Formats: sequence, C-alpha cells, structure tokens
Amino acid sequence: RNVFAVVGASRDPRKYGYQVYKDLKSAGYKVYAVNPNAQEILGDKCYPSLEKLPVKPDIVNVVVPPKVTEHLVKTCKKLGITKVWMQPGSESENAIKFCEENSINVVYGVCVMIERAKQSAGK
Repeated sequence: RNVFAVVGASRDPRKYGYQVYKDLKSAGYKVYAVNPNAQEILGDKCYPSLEKLPVKPDIVNVVVPPKVTEHLVKTCKKLGITKVWMQPGSESENAIKFCEENSINVVYGVCVMIERAKQSAGK
C-alpha cells in the first residue's frame, strides 16, 4: 500500500482537502496531512511542509492553488518523491511540464476519490 501525503489537507469538511484526506484514510492508506495553518486534522497530526514529514511519502496528492503546486513539485524533486497527483484545479501547465522533465510521474485531470472508487468497484 502506498503512503500518501495530502498537501492542502483541511479541517473544514466542506473543503476538497478534507474530503480527499478523509477518503484516503478511510480506505486504509497511511496518509499524512500537510498544511502550515493546521495543527491536526481528523485527530491526526498535521505537518507544516513535506520536509517535516517523518517518512518520505510514495505519492503526494496536491489540493492547493496552481501557483503553490508549481513550488511544491520542486520540493518533491529535491526530496526524491517521484509520484504527484494533482487534484482538479491544482494543476498548471508549468507544474506538469516540470514533473515530466524531471522524471516525476504525474496524474492530473482526475480526482483520486473517483479513481479509487472505480478501482474498488472493479474488484
């Protein structure tokens, strides 16, 4: 099972960052919340940045504005993270191009919750 980091995880149940974090956690994944403005989410410690995580995640799921994503992919490269999933609305052409040019597997244009539900239904 992959270890996820959800960058842009939120304490607000109405926000996408909360829903994605809760969905991955409910599915049994090891998932870390990353948000510099939160101490905890769903009772779990929230980390201020990818650099502060106790382990290197397998996949970074991004739920932040495109400009933040562009900085985030550079951090992923620096940390040796090779899989980035950009939730709809978080992607930018620059960030996608950076991933492709730096051997980072990038998924965009699809929601992780929808894709996970499809996979579960197909089993």
